Amino acid sequence: MYNSTEVHNVLKEYFNIDSFRVSQEEIIKNTLEGNNSLVLMPTGMGKSLCYQLPALLFDGLTVVLSPLIALMKDQVDALKRKHIDAEYINSSLSAPERDLRYRNLASGKYRMIYVAPERFRKDEFLQALRGRKVSLMVVDEAHCVSQWGHDFRPDYSRIKEFRQHLGSPPVLAATATATPVVQRDIIERMGLAPDEIRVFNQGISRPNLKLLVEDAVDESEKFDMTGEYIQRARGSAIVYFSLIKGLERFSHYLDMKGLSHSIYHGQLPPGRRKKVQQNFIKSPDMLMLATNAFGMGVDKENIRMIVHAEMPDSIESYYQEIGRAGRDGKDSWCVLMYNESDLAVQMEFLKWKNPDRDFIVKVYRYLLSLGNAINSHTYEDIQEQMVYKDRSDHRLKTVLSLFDRYGVTTGSLETLNLEIVDDIPDEMISEERLQAKFERDRRRLIDMLNYTKIEQGHRDYINNYFGAVTR
Repeated sequence: MYNSTEVHNVLKEYFNIDSFRVSQEEIIKNTLEGNNSLVLMPTGMGKSLCYQLPALLFDGLTVVLSPLIALMKDQVDALKRKHIDAEYINSSLSAPERDLRYRNLASGKYRMIYVAPERFRKDEFLQALRGRKVSLMVVDEAHCVSQWGHDFRPDYSRIKEFRQHLGSPPVLAATATATPVVQRDIIERMGLAPDEIRVFNQGISRPNLKLLVEDAVDESEKFDMTGEYIQRARGSAIVYFSLIKGLERFSHYLDMKGLSHSIYHGQLPPGRRKKVQQNFIKSPDMLMLATNAFGMGVDKENIRMIVHAEMPDSIESYYQEIGRAGRDGKDSWCVLMYNESDLAVQMEFLKWKNPDRDFIVKVYRYLLSLGNAINSHTYEDIQEQMVYKDRSDHRLKTVLSLFDRYGVTTGSLETLNLEIVDDIPDEMISEERLQAKFERDRRRLIDMLNYTKIEQGHRDYINNYFGAVTR
């Protein structure tokens, strides 16, 4: 049962916090009383605390499902610094490291264990859990559960089965981005009826975020306006780009103006990306130019401004990215620059993200034909074969990601251990499913475009999109 004094003592002792934000205490109470929760809370508002604190008061294990390996490590490292017995098990570990953690898990160690949903495919993991009492199952990034979500992951659709493996404990599902349709689908896929789970929907409960949209006639005007905004920032700032070449052009523009900045995108070497991110976290006033590859795991309080120099592909993406601003509660600006050419870029992205059945099968057969020589080929080699030297066609990246998510392959070309381990499942190449996904992505893009067209009420627009009460 809920004991307010005990809860506040743990809050202070382990997290060094004196009071809760918004609905945190209400969510924690619901969880400690053995009830199910769906928590929709803006990025940076403390979703993690809603399950980390109860985990310290339960007498059993808390299992946290998370899709992001880097974020798992960041969260576990932060918990260990608070002297909390937490660990993760994922594919970044060597076989001896995984085996040790399986043995520790089976022997009763760990208050919290972080795993990707794919871990439930492993018999060794299920065996290690067999003798453990599980008090709570947490589904982080819960929008991945829904086929209607913007980042659906097939293994997340087995949440109901996972709960049964764990003895059907209470569940807390958490996300920053879920429309009403996605919320209903999450609940259904967890095997729950609507009256068996309480929904906590916070909307954009952060009045310190100031939302603006600026129209630009062309790229030159866009760069000038963006430059003016970032020079007003009193703290760190991020300027997001959809395309690396746009980022590089703006970087050159800033160089000509003598304005110091850093850049981050997926084509930088991993070591360089890590160093740039660490420097940004430590710096009081760094300007970062980045693609959407940047931001996950960046816990920085004084980001005073986020500018989207190019329109994102969805409200979900935009909302997640602006949520990194103003986590200290101070006023911060979120500015979206819009130019008509942005729509053309996103229409190209829409095609890349939605390869047809024939292309998916074509990639699979080619990889299969390479046999053991598959890892002697670079991504660029294979892309050239698939799209006939059209380097602007990135459908291959989408297909390789789908193969990984559906368990068709393991490893990656980047780490030289890509291996085909299964056939393409029918679901993955269903014409009906592929067309439905394309239409959902197209609808999201239209909703994002509509956001750029309204003159005021941007906060209400986003709240309505996610089915939240307007604040």
